[in-house]
Amino acid sequence: MNNKPTIIGIGELLWDMLPMGKKVGGAPVNFAYHASLLGAASYAISAVGYDSLGDEIIQAIDKVKVNRIIERVNYPTGTVLVELKDGIPNYTIIEGVAWDYIPITEAMIQLVKRADAVCFGTLAQRSEVSRETILTLLSYVPEDSYRILDVNIRQHYYTKEIIVTSLRSSNVFKINDDELILLKELFEKQSFTDEDICRWFLKEFNLKFLILTAGAYYSTIYTPEDISYIKTPVVKVVDTVGAGDSFTGAFISSVLNGKSLAEAHQSAVDRAAFVCSQAGAWV
Repeated sequence: MNNKPTIIGIGELLWDMLPMGKKVGGAPVNFAYHASLLGAASYAISAVGYDSLGDEIIQAIDKVKVNRIIERVNYPTGTVLVELKDGIPNYTIIEGVAWDYIPITEAMIQLVKRADAVCFGTLAQRSEVSRETILTLLSYVPEDSYRILDVNIRQHYYTKEIIVTSLRSSNVFKINDDELILLKELFEKQSFTDEDICRWFLKEFNLKFLILTAGAYYSTIYTPEDISYIKTPVVKVVDTVGAGDSFTGAFISSVLNGKSLAEAHQSAVDRAAFVCSQAGAWV
């Protein structure tokens, strides 16, 4: 009998064009990849083009322990230009690409019906087609499964309406300290402390977990009953690409494997620190 939890990332699938070469990227598939390293049966749901970059990305996914439902569509495979300054990435995200047009299929619906956790973000919802696919698939996820919104705010590809609608479809919210500042403004809560706003989101949207990461400083995980705080370990940073995704994938995998909040949090911190010490998101 296979007791591995089924964990799914839905959304952008692309090539991160880094100074040292291209690497497979996209927050949802990064999440799925890192969850697979901790023993989950991981899946990526997305779309690529009928092009050589699409062929290569499928081959890359097939080499690692990530299953896939990746449709081919008549748009180019996604790419992101990544510039690094002191290891911190700056992204230029190309528009009108395959993951903007993820079609919904019966195979996707049947897969999410047996999901233990599904992770998605706001970036892939910049297009109406993929937004509709994501929200429809979330409606089929079992009620007691984890539905993780990794808000992943990039450039101008978000609105308050998309964030609120996504939160209403979620029970886990992952944000970083920069996104928290933006969210305070967006929700007109500038007078709130970081803890106040986190607890407000937790209560307002009936969340099971709120995950706040603050880069090299700390991370905090809130639940309605508990809180876990860990200082970020000091590592030699190569780049931070995919660090947040690895954190979320490791945390959710650990929780599904029966770890306590503190144990799952430590596992997430350790994984993210290791990813920061390597080039790219898949290590």
